[in-house]
Amino acid sequence: MVNGVFHLVYYTPEIPGNTGAAIRLCACTGAILHLIEPLGFDFSDTHLKRAGLDYHDLADVQIHHTFDDFLATLTAEQRIFAFTGHTTHNFADVHYRDSDVLLFGPEQEGLPVSIIHHDRVTLPVRIPMREHLRSLNLTNSASIALYEAWRQVGYEGSSMQPDSIY
Repeated sequence: MVNGVFHLVYYTPEIPGNTGAAIRLCACTGAILHLIEPLGFDFSDTHLKRAGLDYHDLADVQIHHTFDDFLATLTAEQRIFAFTGHTTHNFADVHYRDSDVLLFGPEQEGLPVSIIHHDRVTLPVRIPMREHLRSLNLTNSASIALYEAWRQVGYEGSSMQPDSIY
């Protein structure tokens, strides 16, 4: 497991376009994308390719057969934040550190309760939104979370220098 970067995890993703967009997101931020099977598509899907454009070769994408297989790649110090609508913990209240894991569930159902409350999950968190709406798009949510975490560590590895921000 590489330290010093964030880890974005899609647990059993269903929509190829979201995963393609996540590949591009991870290429742009330096995060590692982990996909936990089963996947709702294969990597030859045109929607996946179109959404990822030419970023596939620039991103580190790892596929794991099970959640336990993924967990076996982590160090004991790595924290896992499970993003769900079933908690009152605000994701923006977390003090992120590099190597943290941002875990998201499938588009239709979200993370199963067994994963949200897994003993290896540090904290379930949610992105605030208006009460009468069900959810944000998966990769929109991942982008919000990943950029907040990256911001907190000073956009380490980016072209942004801390003194260039007004």
